[in-house]
Amino acid sequence: MGRAEFLPRNESGIAATIAALKARFGDRVSQAQALREQHGHTTTWVGNQPPDAVLYPESTEEVSEIVRICAANRTPIVPFGSGSSLEGQLNAPAGGVSLDMTRMNRIVEVHAEDLDCVVQPGVNRKQLNEHLRDLGLFFPIDPGAEATLGGMASTRASGTNAVRYGTMKDNVLNLTVVMADGSVMKTANRAKKTSAGYDLTRLMIGAEGTLGIITELTLKLQGIPQAVSSAFCSFPSVPEACNAVIATIQYGIPVARIELMDELQVKATNAFAKLDLPETPALLLEFHGTPEGVKEQAENFGEIAGEFGGSGFQWFTREEDRARMWQARHDAYWAAKGLRPGVDVISTDVCVPISRLADCVAETQADLAELGILAPIVGHVGDGNFHLSVLVDTKDAKELESAETLMSRLAKRAIAMDGTCTGEHGIGQGKMAYLEHELGHAVDVMRTIKRALDPLNIMNPGKIMRT
Repeated sequence: MGRAEFLPRNESGIAATIAALKARFGDRVSQAQALREQHGHTTTWVGNQPPDAVLYPESTEEVSEIVRICAANRTPIVPFGSGSSLEGQLNAPAGGVSLDMTRMNRIVEVHAEDLDCVVQPGVNRKQLNEHLRDLGLFFPIDPGAEATLGGMASTRASGTNAVRYGTMKDNVLNLTVVMADGSVMKTANRAKKTSAGYDLTRLMIGAEGTLGIITELTLKLQGIPQAVSSAFCSFPSVPEACNAVIATIQYGIPVARIELMDELQVKATNAFAKLDLPETPALLLEFHGTPEGVKEQAENFGEIAGEFGGSGFQWFTREEDRARMWQARHDAYWAAKGLRPGVDVISTDVCVPISRLADCVAETQADLAELGILAPIVGHVGDGNFHLSVLVDTKDAKELESAETLMSRLAKRAIAMDGTCTGEHGIGQGKMAYLEHELGHAVDVMRTIKRALDPLNIMNPGKIMRT
């Protein structure tokens, strides 16, 4: 697991493609070694496989032209957003061209009355929300990283707000996609629902660039809540914190965010963010609604938390206090690195039915103790999704073997609990080994779709499944 796959290279085709692209796009095509490695980089343990060139398109028409040139020469294409994917999605195992979409960063239209907007894929969520703020609107999907919206759709991102607002698959109405032959497809219109034909929008969401290249997105928007409050509460153990989450969801409290940090993550966060939180497992929550509504929600949660040993309940209504707390949560990766400077952090995730959450986390903590691995746990636990930041010296064969054992047990445990080996990171290269274990014959159907839509296998080859 985690080893980069090497596919056959079409040397003559790649050379012909780069020559044609340079003739057409000039200095927007770069073969600088450092830039190529940055576009093949990965924040997991999958080895770096840089593309042969990086190109910056500026329109759907240019992407279509680029794809036609690549298809004519059988040259792989790897779409690139902000580079924050975690399972090797950006690698180029057969070489080829990385399409950096960051210059396609225009907010095309905002339809405030319809609560939707049209954006290019290089727009990031922070940029969009700054643009929407004066209209009283926001886009709720918050994966933590400053990811581009095209990348977020390609990896079916979710994040801290998913428990209330859903994931990218629930918040995209329509996509414009350049297909493997260079043709341009619109998957739907702006209607909030449709029964017209196959759901091609959702087929493309989570496809990780293996079926086509997203060049425009129509997104659902939400009204900024009248009132927002946040809360923090400590617990004696992770299972008790998880059981408090289960009870909160079952009682129908409409939390917007409900995040878990285990005791190790709280310790790391205290050191990194200069906080003085009790170093026991904790839940961080956010409530949206009216002033009276968020107060009632916080009070109801406080009562539930007390039943499971919750203590030190803190409620924040000032924006600066809330921002500081959530920034500390978003910095969990960097805080974890401080626990063992100089080694790698391998981030992985699983998702299980919420009724199995406490069991899955407890068994995973037992594995960590048995294997002697340092790995803080955080989670979007309102929907059963949690993450490990595995601190490991990847140059030490014994440590790496232990880490691989941990990751394998974790993925298989989640699947055995009727969950998934990845709640939001995607498959990429890093989790290909578990997809067939999880979905069985469905992977053969995926291969059939891939071969039908991309018969030359030029769209981000070597990702999700072996074709």
